[in-house]
Amino acid sequence: MSEMRSDGELLRAVAADGDRRAFEELYRRYAPWLTARMRSRCADAGVVDDVVQETFLAVWRGSARYREDGDVAGWLWRIGSRRLVDALRGDGARGRLRQALARLRHREEVSAEERVLAGVEHGDLAAALVRLSPELRAVLQATVVDGLTTREAAVLLGIPPGTVKTRAMRARKQLREALA
Repeated sequence: MSEMRSDGELLRAVAADGDRRAFEELYRRYAPWLTARMRSRCADAGVVDDVVQETFLAVWRGSARYREDGDVAGWLWRIGSRRLVDALRGDGARGRLRQALARLRHREEVSAEERVLAGVEHGDLAAALVRLSPELRAVLQATVVDGLTTREAAVLLGIPPGTVKTRAMRARKQLREALA
């Protein structure tokens, strides 16, 4: 019986030799986890499935390079989340808000979050959010709507934690000014 290879060993085998078995093992280990994480950010299962496939295709083709300085799950999450952002970019802020509401739709009573998000979608805040740069909106999406920590948002967005904090501060300042 063969010994189970580490994630790093699997990635090296895929990158160096195009080892299909190593790739399949990596896919079996991480595709279900990545799919579950993506589904918490996007209600459209078709988009999620496409993003997961594109993520692993980037690994197979070698267009995504693992530098062996972090965990593989975080690395795959950065690749996948960037592809998800690209896939959703056409929807804009309203599309993302509708997705957030879709996650809550199984409830019969209207939650406080739904009331706030509905107000955001149709009120002055919606207009203020649309005027923010995509970078600032992405930080607000990750930290406010998705409830990620600064560190998690940094991994998701592929930027340093300090940049997340700075962008969040700038976004709040611009929103205060727009709503004053």
